[in-house]
Amino acid sequence: MVVALFQVLGQHSVQQWQVHMEKLGRIPLDWRGYALLLVGPAAIAVRHRFPVGALVATLAATWAYLLLDFSYGPVFVSPAIVLFWAIVAGHRLAAWVAGGATFLFFVAYSTWLIPEPQDWFHHSAIAAFLLLTLTVAEFYRARRGRLIEHERVAAEESRRQASEERLSMAQELHDVLAHNISLIHVQASTALHLIDDHPEQARTALATIKQASKDVLTEMRGVLSVLRDDAPRSPTAGMDRLDELVERSGLRVKVTIDGDVRPVPAGVNRAGYRIVQESLTNITRHAPGSRVTLRISYGPRELALLVEDDGAGAAKPVAGLGGGNGIPGMRERAAALGGSLSAGPRPDGGFRVSATLPLPAPPDEEPK
Repeated sequence: MVVALFQVLGQHSVQQWQVHMEKLGRIPLDWRGYALLLVGPAAIAVRHRFPVGALVATLAATWAYLLLDFSYGPVFVSPAIVLFWAIVAGHRLAAWVAGGATFLFFVAYSTWLIPEPQDWFHHSAIAAFLLLTLTVAEFYRARRGRLIEHERVAAEESRRQASEERLSMAQELHDVLAHNISLIHVQASTALHLIDDHPEQARTALATIKQASKDVLTEMRGVLSVLRDDAPRSPTAGMDRLDELVERSGLRVKVTIDGDVRPVPAGVNRAGYRIVQESLTNITRHAPGSRVTLRISYGPRELALLVEDDGAGAAKPVAGLGGGNGIPGMRERAAALGGSLSAGPRPDGGFRVSATLPLPAPPDEEPK
């Protein structure tokens, strides 16, 4: 509508002085002129669906307008717009061919079809205008393409990060639930077995169940709180909470710590805790009552974890808890940090899990 009003009203205004100049050979607008002035704006309205058709229709109407000897002026706005849009829409060949055809038309028209033929200065001006329009369109198209690609890459990265966060959350939930539900199952079985003959021991097992259920709810809230930006975060499970983990497990665990205990990166801190948790969960499932050794070694460049049991469980393995994805999950955690994990039976019985997680150099070893 804007282009239509501009062309019709503007052309009506500029024709006054051109009609009175006999050397230009221009005639007043009639219904044919007004109709041709509206072809371009109508084509612009449908350029999204028919970019090449809009280009051809606009240029044909403009050429016909000039061949009918109507006055020069805003009639050239529509051709510039459709040429520009054809480039932006990806029809570059059609736009450049149309631009070349338009230049040849103007050369022929201004040389042989008007009262006073124009020289090469006029032709050069026409060529410069067409080249400027097409070049600006090419620049805009390239810049728009880069912006679209940047947005696509950013969206893809956002989806990838969201997927990784979901996988991380699923792994965290698996570790939290597997450990605590296994512990609850074992302690519930113990309580049922002892409730008649040893009610005090059953009371201890029930207290452990109560604490384990409380802990699993707390940890689940902490994991799921990442879904809410304003949610308060619970302390993340880490190496500083291993004593609580060992105490809740109900296993006989001998803990040995080698090296100087120091803060470790958040990823290593969480992964170390989860590896120990999953190892104790597997012992609870498959060898309850076994004696367990937990060794934590703080080296200059790595954190080493060793969890092994003697396999001499005083009770039968807990049945009905399924297989799960515990060991592969532990390997994935270690590998994601650049570490390694091995798990398998010991030669003299029992099971061993050994992991190494990389650490940054201590402050006194960092290069100055």
